[in-house]
Amino acid sequence: MTTLADWLTRIFAIRSGPEIEMGLERIRPIFQRMNVAPTCPVILVAGTNGKGSTCAYLDAILRAAGFHVARYTSPHIHRFNERVVVDGVEASDAQLVAAFDAVEAARGDLPLTFFEYTTLAAFHVFSSVKLDAWVIEVGLGGRLDATNILDADCAVIVSIGVDHTEFLGDTRELIAVEKAGILRSGRPAVIAEPEPPQSLIDVVVERGADARYIGRDFGWQKSPDTPSQWSFWARSPQMTELRRHGLPLPALRGSYQLGNAAAALAALHALNDKLPVSQGAVKQGLIEVEWPGRFQVLPGRPVIVLDVGHNAHAAIAMERALADMAYFPMTYAVFSMYRDKDIAAVIQAVKNRIDEWHIAPLPGPRGVTLQALGDALTSEGIKDRAIHRHATVGVAYAAARKIAAEADRIVVFGSFLTVAQAT
Repeated sequence: MTTLADWLTRIFAIRSGPEIEMGLERIRPIFQRMNVAPTCPVILVAGTNGKGSTCAYLDAILRAAGFHVARYTSPHIHRFNERVVVDGVEASDAQLVAAFDAVEAARGDLPLTFFEYTTLAAFHVFSSVKLDAWVIEVGLGGRLDATNILDADCAVIVSIGVDHTEFLGDTRELIAVEKAGILRSGRPAVIAEPEPPQSLIDVVVERGADARYIGRDFGWQKSPDTPSQWSFWARSPQMTELRRHGLPLPALRGSYQLGNAAAALAALHALNDKLPVSQGAVKQGLIEVEWPGRFQVLPGRPVIVLDVGHNAHAAIAMERALADMAYFPMTYAVFSMYRDKDIAAVIQAVKNRIDEWHIAPLPGPRGVTLQALGDALTSEGIKDRAIHRHATVGVAYAAARKIAAEADRIVVFGSFLTVAQAT
């Protein structure tokens, strides 16, 4: 019997060409043959950072409101099943094996990338269940991403930073055009990037999307009288102004998460006629939302923070969140990244919050070597005596745990794989 592990191994063997190959030409005919188009509202979320968290908020709030919700995200941390979730429950191995069988039956001789296989498999799982909403995270960019085979009822662009430049371009202007590819004429487009490039604004106009910009059409603010609460507001030409006061701070840590939560609420406001949510459901969803590895603070001592952020934009947000935490005598980093990322920019963003660095290489062709990682740290002014080199991330994490006192803090960050190998 074919297992999920067998299928995941097989996908890599079957696929041709590079692991990432942009375009919808391959997936479109297979998507049509499989007959897996959604029959309920779809929310598609793109962005350099924050898109997964925004999907988590949407999922949690909609489920709190009593809706049946599908959520597709990537990559995973520990199990592939984490990517495909229905009503808060990960798809089983058996469901995923059946889904991959269905993709293979429809594929014929058309080659697919790993992400295209997994996206179609997720859609197969979702289409076999009666659902009220699909919440879908864009994998890379937007315009040519496999998830863009769907016509979103509401498109969300959370942030625009410089990442994946080999595929999306090396400026925010170019990257914004790629992300704007998920917009549809006449349909709501939530733009949660506070400084949208002109190129994004131009695409909004060209496509005739019903854009709602943060700061103009929706926004949030912390309560001046009650630090543990915040408020959200939204307005649009088609709808009366909405204000939600007395909202609890989200279960996801970091002040930047209020922006992600506001993006989710703006999307729900735009779809209120199809997916109405009460104030109680919003509060419940904010309290119950879970999203591992996104400035996740583990219980116990020493304090351990897990963050999968792997670019400068994410590192800046993490640094601010670290600054907002209480005082710690020592902060130890367990750190590694992929070599095709801007390692220097990440180090520069967080170095003033780290006292000692425990580093290790990552496996695979994209993994940075121990020498290169150490050189990047010293180039950013980190003294060699503050750098501890280890054979693996797991060993680095164990070493940091051994020397950290109860009052100290350990921050594990740099990539999904870094967090996965440490935990």
